Amino acid sequence: MEAKAVAKYIRISPRKARQVIDLIRGKDVGEAFTLLKFTAHKGTESITKVLKSAVANAEHNYALDSDALYVREAYVDEGPTLKRVRPRARGSADVIKKRSSHITVVVSEKGGDK
Repeated sequence: MEAKAVAKYIRISPRKARQVIDLIRGKDVGEAFTLLKFTAHKGTESITKVLKSAVANAEHNYALDSDALYVREAYVDEGPTLKRVRPRARGSADVIKKRSSHITVVVSEKGGDK
């Protein structure tokens, strides 16, 4: 049995969020929380929230033991990009892309899936 949590439209670029997601993929939930707590990065707060939500879903919806959970899947998809214009020299303009992400975390019990 597995539980899933998704956070959509998070205002962090997918590339930056993937750097943090790669740290916790495949780890025990307790170890993942510890890694996120001591990692100084912009994306850790949002990813911690999603991981907490996935663990809560597992406990509440599927009655899984939180001590036996691990991060089965964790990935970041690209969300919509906000395009803003910045004036430049001689009347020209640059486009600033403000990227967003959809963060997905799936937790599962150890030994429960083969």
